[in-house]
Amino acid sequence: MVTIMQSAQSVDVGAIIEGIRRWVETESPTRNAAAVNRMIDVVQSDVAGLPVATERVPGQHGLADALIVRSDTAATAPGILILSHIDTVHPIGTLRGPLPFRRDGERLYGPGIYDMKGGAYLALDAFRQVMPAGTMRLPVTHVFTPDEEIGSPTSRELIEAEAKRARYVLVTEPARDGGKIVTSRKGVGRFEMKVTGIPAHSGSRHQDGHSAIKEMARQILSIEAMTDYAHGVTTTVGMVSGGTAPNVIPQHCFASIDLRVRDDAAGHEFETKILGLQPVDSRVKIEVTGGMNRPPFEKTPAIDALFRHAQGLARDLGFSLEHTSMTGGGSDGNFTAALGVPTLDGLGIDGDGAHTEWEHALVSSIEPRTLLMRRLLETLQ
Repeated sequence: MVTIMQSAQSVDVGAIIEGIRRWVETESPTRNAAAVNRMIDVVQSDVAGLPVATERVPGQHGLADALIVRSDTAATAPGILILSHIDTVHPIGTLRGPLPFRRDGERLYGPGIYDMKGGAYLALDAFRQVMPAGTMRLPVTHVFTPDEEIGSPTSRELIEAEAKRARYVLVTEPARDGGKIVTSRKGVGRFEMKVTGIPAHSGSRHQDGHSAIKEMARQILSIEAMTDYAHGVTTTVGMVSGGTAPNVIPQHCFASIDLRVRDDAAGHEFETKILGLQPVDSRVKIEVTGGMNRPPFEKTPAIDALFRHAQGLARDLGFSLEHTSMTGGGSDGNFTAALGVPTLDGLGIDGDGAHTEWEHALVSSIEPRTLLMRRLLETLQ
């Protein structure tokens, strides 16, 4: 349990829990554009009446809109960029099924509450508190994106454009390992493999067939063997599908491949290896597409200085703030850190169980994390 110093500005934890509940109960799986847009509507209504400018960026390629909320001077001067995504992995109906919003002592449960509606709401609440007080030293832009959970294919350009105009970036992804924030993340690569074999009747013409699934099995072993924990490289074949019937030598097989690396050099090396895979069976064809879709987020001296500043603020508030070692999960912070903009990530709510049926946030983290965000907005210059 964190004890906040008496001199700190108070936080209405009950009101924040109610706000988080409204957001969590607005289910917003990424691929359901109408649902995510309903969530954008909720955010937009929550900033109504503030002295801010809002811009709703129309969705692309069947995905939902993004929302930009700017303080009065954010459009003309470099300042602080807050990044929050409001899409989740949980399908519509999760609330009525395995994961209803509920409080069980210290824990708040609900789809997307930890990753990352809790943290997004805390940041917006901090923004709403400091805006009327006029205590910010820099202009603030808060961007809410609709597609982080699938790699930010439509919002990356927006994120990078806003980051290039920012002095600092604060990302409201959830806290890690008991409240730690994130100062580095691995880069992420995503690939699709298509294998085309020669079909045949599995009984009468077995010898004429060349199995796409058999070839894929060989390729999977090669891909998984690229994992090198000592050098921070992991490769995973996470999805496989193929075949048409039990009595047919399969003509087609498909697989999705995930790559995680510590640095750009490893990203280039393993991207080349995966894209260059060749069939073992010369009668079978392989096609691999994709590449690195999130650059590595490497800790720089500027990022370390930003972390030390946050650490000092936390100390003044009465709690200890640490950072994790490089984490394997990617975020939109990968994009901004790769541009050289000092980026702090994992500033959201603490908890556990992201993407699971026991996803939860910790009530005790609401006050310290909200106050920390407020103080960052008030002190960064």
